[in-house]
Amino acid sequence: MKKTLTLMMVLFISISMIFAGGSSEASSSKGELRFGTGGDQGTYYGFGNVLAQRISTETDTKVVAVASNGSQDNIEMMDMNYYQLGFVQSDVMSYAYNGTNLFDGMPIDNFSTLASLYMEQVQIVTLNPNIKTVADLKGKTVSIGSSGSGVYYNAIDVLGAYGLTEKDITPTYQSFGDSVDSLQDGKIDAAFVVAGAPTVAVSTLASSRPVYLVSIDDEHFEKLVEASPYYSRNVIGKDVYGTAEDCNTVAVNAVVIARDDVSEDAAYDIVSTIFNDKEEIAQSHNKGAELNLEFAASITNIPYHPGAAKYFAEQGYTVPVK
Repeated sequence: MKKTLTLMMVLFISISMIFAGGSSEASSSKGELRFGTGGDQGTYYGFGNVLAQRISTETDTKVVAVASNGSQDNIEMMDMNYYQLGFVQSDVMSYAYNGTNLFDGMPIDNFSTLASLYMEQVQIVTLNPNIKTVADLKGKTVSIGSSGSGVYYNAIDVLGAYGLTEKDITPTYQSFGDSVDSLQDGKIDAAFVVAGAPTVAVSTLASSRPVYLVSIDDEHFEKLVEASPYYSRNVIGKDVYGTAEDCNTVAVNAVVIARDDVSEDAAYDIVSTIFNDKEEIAQSHNKGAELNLEFAASITNIPYHPGAAKYFAEQGYTVPVK
């Protein structure tokens, strides 16, 4: 079924490009790299636009940020060369590279790492103060992300650490923006949002209603990382959304990847601009303040693009390359 849908997407894109007077490689042939980000209320989209504008202004490499359905969509669209760059969760890019979970039996490995930029927190958002732990989600209506998305698998992982499955809740499969609307309207009790905090959708909700974030305790954190070692501890401070206390949660890396056939010069332009201009970038988006070279060069399971590796070598960091 998945292969059929993918083929239909290829056909649709090919027909669209023919009527546009070009091929599926039209964007890259004009020297313009399309950068798949995420939904317009998520961090990927906002930060991706800032990065694209900075790179395009400061270098000869032109990058255009495109709203998308997030990590899985970005990888699949890159595979078809409709995007040349993409934001992805570190766990999702591993699924693609190894052909597991979202990409079970259908690996995609024609991409390389450019840089790990910041941590994406698993945010379990509710307006109900009586939902204090993940265990309290049992029997509740909970948005667990779009079906088959990275968020969906994060939600399943976290629920599993508490001995819960999808059958123990009434699941809905919604984007960040739709989840917030449903919370506001009382249609759901809680929502999983996996994105860099603060996330626009949650901040918007917090501006009009008291929001609560559900923490993951130490015991269940250990169970989670035993089964899924790509998670790390993270804290969302109470000042982020005006909550009564800090939230202890987990996070994955937000990573920018590129097709292998993106030129070495373009990859170098992208990475060097992001880190050489990080102070200026931080003035436009708060995630710029989290940019860190050591963290950027910390990916070990997916090789780096040669252009990115060249920049990191100049900064004293050795990264794996294909």
